[in-house]
Amino acid sequence: MERIEQLPSQTLADALDVHFGTQGMFIDLVCMAQESLVTAYSQDFIDQEARAERVEVFASSLIPGLLQTADYARELMVTGLSAALIPEVEKRVQRRMNRQRLFDRTPPPLIWAVMDEAALKRPTSDRGVMVEQLRHLLSFAESAHTRLQVVPFGQAFHPFLGGSLTMLTMKEGRKRCLVESFATGAVIDTPREIVDLEQRFDVVRSQALTHAESLPLIQSYVEGYV
Repeated sequence: MERIEQLPSQTLADALDVHFGTQGMFIDLVCMAQESLVTAYSQDFIDQEARAERVEVFASSLIPGLLQTADYARELMVTGLSAALIPEVEKRVQRRMNRQRLFDRTPPPLIWAVMDEAALKRPTSDRGVMVEQLRHLLSFAESAHTRLQVVPFGQAFHPFLGGSLTMLTMKEGRKRCLVESFATGAVIDTPREIVDLEQRFDVVRSQALTHAESLPLIQSYVEGYV
């Protein structure tokens, strides 16, 4: 930390505030630094996402961010954020909703979304929010520019257990990936690593139900939550 190689933990920041009597100043500084780091790696990627010709997404235990409703995203963020960042929730929700503007492009990009059945199975605290979310998925799947697949519980292990992937293909054919786990993420743009992630995505896509098979499964969860 003293060599500026990593951020101090919030526990240390809290201890420093107590020691120096700075009334939360160190906690605020750590939160600001964390936010700036997330913005640094993600904002450039989001800018490219808005211009991508093809967006391929996999999520292991949650509905992919690009396909989330505001209420689903809000509950997810409130659950995962530290108390110091709760006031930022609405801004973060709005940023996530703004990403969905790429669907309004003419023509829109091809969106290929694959998710584990666990994303459908784990409910929100308000079942109505989950019903709205799953109906949103079904509506999304009606577009000719979208493919939606679910990896059923009956399948064996897949290559993305515990993480998520967003892979962009730009107009000139260049690819860029964002790999996320918990609150961390890494942008991948080296050819060797991208080939590995493409192979992993192909494997998990092959393990999933087809688009036509996935929709009745999603509908069955809607009926179970109503």
